[in-house]
Amino acid sequence: MQQAEPFVRYARLEDACAIAAITVEYASQGIMLERSPDNIVENIRNFFVAEYNGEVIGCCAIAFYTEKLAEIRSLAVFNQYKRQGIGRLLVEKAEAILHEEGVCEVFVLTLSREFFSRLGYIDIRKEYFPQKIWKDCTHCPKLMACDEIAMVKIL
Repeated sequence: MQQAEPFVRYARLEDACAIAAITVEYASQGIMLERSPDNIVENIRNFFVAEYNGEVIGCCAIAFYTEKLAEIRSLAVFNQYKRQGIGRLLVEKAEAILHEEGVCEVFVLTLSREFFSRLGYIDIRKEYFPQKIWKDCTHCPKLMACDEIAMVKIL
């Protein structure tokens, strides 16, 4: 029997624990901040998941800062599904939704420069996004030693 292809869809409330499990895996490696199921439920309308054979195998979220500026965040794929194009599918879905909303500039803070470069993102100084810094970064344990790279793409 042929396996279904992975696909990306909006997250549902029932996906919150699966999304949290993916973020825990990445947080344990110091790659991203952990997202609790409660936090995910509060923000569920901003999440997308990659599904394969009925199982959530990846996620990402969008955060709006202005009518024209948004962030793609919490991008993660379970290790056994990495390097299969799942991350690309998630980012492309998020970009398509942002474009439909009229957002013309999207940014990421990442440790995966090569991945986002292949998707058309370019390096930019973090200070270009003061909204992000004041909203999220001030609560981050890495604030004074942030190793993430800011990248931006015009949609």
